[in-house]
Formats: sequence, C-alpha cells, structure tokens
Amino acid sequence: MIHTLQIYEELQKALGPDAAKAITNILAKIYDDLQNTVTKAEFNELREVVKELAEAQKKTEERLDALTHRVEELAEAQKRTEARVEELAEAQKKTEERLDALTHRVEELAEAQKRTEARVEELAKAQKKTEERLDALTHRVEELAEAQKRTEARVEELAEAQKRTEEELQKLIKEHGETRRQLGGLSMTVGYILENEAFKALPKLLKRDYGLDVKGRLRRQFVKDNQGQYIEVNIVGEAAQNGKTVMIVGESKSQLSKRGVDEFLRKKLRRLEGVFENMFPVLVTHMITSPDVENYAKDQGIALYYSFDF
Repeated sequence: MIHTLQIYEELQKALGPDAAKAITNILAKIYDDLQNTVTKAEFNELREVVKELAEAQKKTEERLDALTHRVEELAEAQKRTEARVEELAEAQKKTEERLDALTHRVEELAEAQKRTEARVEELAKAQKKTEERLDALTHRVEELAEAQKRTEARVEELAEAQKRTEEELQKLIKEHGETRRQLGGLSMTVGYILENEAFKALPKLLKRDYGLDVKGRLRRQFVKDNQGQYIEVNIVGEAAQNGKTVMIVGESKSQLSKRGVDEFLRKKLRRLEGVFENMFPVLVTHMITSPDVENYAKDQGIALYYSFDF
C-alpha cells in the first residue's frame, strides 16, 4: 500500500503544497495502475525515480526562482535602459538642433568668409594703388627735396645779397642822417633868418595893424611853462595896447599848414596859459600849404604875417 500522506508531506517540503498535491495524485494513480503488475523491487525503484524527479523539480524551481529574480532585475535594467535611451533621445534631439544651428552658422561664416575674401581682394587692389601713389609721392618728395636744396641755395644767395643790401642801407641811413642833420641845420638857419627879419619888421607891422607899441625889442628865449618846464619861444616880447601890457608870443614856419597852426596852439600857447596874463599870438611864414590856412589861423585869434610883408 502506498503512503500518499507521507509522500505528500515530503513533496510539500520541497515543492510546495500545490506541486506536492499534484505529484502525490499522479503517484497514487500510477500506483493503482501498477499495483497488479509492478513488483516491490520495481516499485522501490520507481520510488527512487520519483525522489530523483522531486529533487530535479526542486532544483528546477530554485533555478526558476533565480531566473525569475534575474528576469525582474533585467526588467528593472530595461526600464533604466529605456529611461536612458529616452534621455539619449532628448540629448540627440538637442544635439541635432545644435548641429542644425551650427550648420546654419557655418553657412553664415562661409558667406562672411566669401565677403571677407572679396573685401581682402578690394583692399589688396587699394593697397596696390596706395603703393603706386606712395611711389609717386616719394618721387615727388624727392623732387621737392631737390627743389628745396635749390631754394636753400637761392635763399643763401639772397641772404648774402640782403646782407650786402643792409650794409648799403646802413651807409645810406648814415648818409641820410647826415643829410637830415644838414637839412635840419639849414632849416634852423632859414628859420632863424625868418625870425631875425621878423624881429625888425614886426614892431612896425603890429603898430600899424593892431596898435601895439613894442617895448624894447623882440627876441627868442626859453620860458618856463605852466608845468614848470622850460620851452623855447621863437618870438617873445612885451607891448602896450590901449593902456594895458600884453606879451607877444610868436613862432616862425617856413611853410605853414593847419597842422602847424594846431601845433603852435598845443605846444606853445596852451602851455603858457597862466604864465602870461595877456598873450598876443603871432605866426610868420614864407608861404602857406593851402588857401584856407590863413583864415584858419585868424579864426584861432592868431596874427599872420608873410616874409614878403617885411
């Protein structure tokens, strides 16, 4: 008789209740089928085979558990791989976008390079023209340098000529100075002659024309002005007129002009205002510079006499 309970318990320990129950049922059926045909020895041998099968089944279950665990690990790894693949896909997408942008940028740079090369070509042509102009300018500068040398030589010659001219001019200046000195002396001599004639003729003329009685004689002398400085007066002398004393103050001019009249007023009469109580101004000349000079002098209250009146 087969001990199904004992077989079940042993199989349950190794295979679990479901597998143990299934195998026990199979063995019970096999036992029923072989009960009349299988010997004890054969049955024992069958039991050993079943035991081996149970052991093999146990190992199979263990391998199956290990395989299941490995499959779960692979499933997890697959999930991680898929996530990584997704990340790589996103990265690839970004890489492709960057690559597209970079490709566009490279195309732009290629176009810019073309423009740069064209610009460089233009600059090269301009540089060539500049060098040609520079060569021409250098040649022109050399010509100017030669011209400058000639000019400097000419300037040196002119400087020497100028030096000689200045030397001649200095001689002329000295000669002119001497001439002026001589003319000045001559002018003074002429002036003195005119004044000397006036000293003799004026008393009668002044008596005739203005009723002046000259006291003593007319003369030239230095008189202290209203600033306390001495000035030379060409003609000076006292006279009586209508019971009062007047001072005759005069000057001689070889050729009298309006400017000469103004100078006589400024340099003599105004500087003697306050020095003499009553002044009678007189001018004597050989000739006037313009027809209106005589009236101009008379309008200033100045008596005017010509040398031909003497």
